[in-house]
Amino acid sequence: MSDWHFEVPTTGSKRLPPDPRFIDALSSQGYGFEVALADLIDNSIDAGAKDVVIHVLRNGDELVSLLVVDDGRGMDEEALDVAMTVGGRREYGEKSLGVFGTGLKSASLSHAESVTVISKTKRSRAVGRRWVTAQAKESFQCDIVEPGYAQDLMDRYHDRPITWQGTIVRWDGVRDFPKHGGGGQTDRYLTRMIPKLGLHLGLYLHRFLARDDFNITIAVEDVQTRTVYMDFGVESLDPFGYPVTGAPGFPRVFTAHVEGAGAVPLTGHVWTPKSNLDEYRAVGTVLDKQGFYFYRNDRLVQAGGWNGFRQPEPHLALARVAVELPRDGGDAFRLTVKKAGVEASPAFAAALTEATDAEGYAFKEYLDAAEAAYREARKRAGVDRRPVIAPGKGMAAEVKRTVEEELPLIPGEEPVALRWEKLDSDVFFAIDREERAILLNKTYRPALLGGRRGGLNDAPMVKSLLYLLLHQVFEKEYSGSREKDNLQLWQSILLSAARTELDRMDEQ
Repeated sequence: MSDWHFEVPTTGSKRLPPDPRFIDALSSQGYGFEVALADLIDNSIDAGAKDVVIHVLRNGDELVSLLVVDDGRGMDEEALDVAMTVGGRREYGEKSLGVFGTGLKSASLSHAESVTVISKTKRSRAVGRRWVTAQAKESFQCDIVEPGYAQDLMDRYHDRPITWQGTIVRWDGVRDFPKHGGGGQTDRYLTRMIPKLGLHLGLYLHRFLARDDFNITIAVEDVQTRTVYMDFGVESLDPFGYPVTGAPGFPRVFTAHVEGAGAVPLTGHVWTPKSNLDEYRAVGTVLDKQGFYFYRNDRLVQAGGWNGFRQPEPHLALARVAVELPRDGGDAFRLTVKKAGVEASPAFAAALTEATDAEGYAFKEYLDAAEAAYREARKRAGVDRRPVIAPGKGMAAEVKRTVEEELPLIPGEEPVALRWEKLDSDVFFAIDREERAILLNKTYRPALLGGRRGGLNDAPMVKSLLYLLLHQVFEKEYSGSREKDNLQLWQSILLSAARTELDRMDEQ
């Protein structure tokens, strides 16, 4: 007789509350800065907000706080306690963007030392709660905000955008902010951060921003002078917003019958070739932007990727597929906690091989048409560019993206890295074939950066020019006499130019 137990026998149960160190796990889920703020705005949308303001506050050169302010329904004291409870149970409607009950806490504590939430409904007074990371780790104690301050903060944002009700989420000790703001560091950070944040929100919330009754504003204000430095509205960035289709007969709506999820509609689009629109370029590299765009309740939760169906390749750069996730995806589709991706089961990939539109046109034919549109555009351009090895570490992401869009890549090859190293003073660059790297002489780095602080992807202009001159060296086993002479020529001229830059620095 078998001794196997098909059910594990138990003798009772025991309550095991989470250790306060659970906060470490909660705040270490890899939330990107833009992803975390998008998660907060999901809560604003669920609350029926019409206007959301992301307010960055500075005190002179120092950035002190970040606030997300909305004019939604707000919360009374009981609802706020639930919202601030880790995994707090609340009812989500069919159209809600919230899923797990952890977004507010994990998104905030991933990026700030403390998060304060102030809220007010039409029928309740302003109330507030605050999580401080260090305090939460010790005892799960959540601070009660002094009622007078809670109302004062509400009053500060009266008509901007709060009228009778709304919610304010305040981050303090934001880890992404510069530690020292002098020397223009704060301004440089803001000029990088704000457009990047605007692009992310414009993309992932584009269906909401396209409506007449929903707006997101990003603003920067000095807390002492009340001077507003920046104030602009986020624009909708529709990843399917091409002016003309890239291939006749598209878009087409396909149906994939996915086990566990039923009939799933997929709309296959072919983008206009060689587009310079932000709607096309803002997603990522040529490999990142192709593939599936999953939507849940009009919220984009994944932009690009083939989810195990196939490998990305440059010839499918124009193929984008909008997928409306079913309300109950079962085990076929699982949303990541950060709402920044979808895990699709093998059943989805299998269903795609059989997917057709109403006329019997197969999904595979759509992919062939998208690839043909790409190849035809290259053919019409009259240019047959040779495949290259891609640039790797040390090259700015924007430049890598452009290289991948403009040049076919040799598949399966390790990219060419570009990095600064200590070299003899009589050379500007060196080539390391074994490490597949272009080495730049550290001696001349200050001159090329003009006194600015260096970083992994600095000096994009110089690195791009060197990549264009030298990438072919790594695509051959050895260099001929003509190529060696060119290398020496480029070495001499670039070395002379770098030394001239250093001399000019000394004269200033």
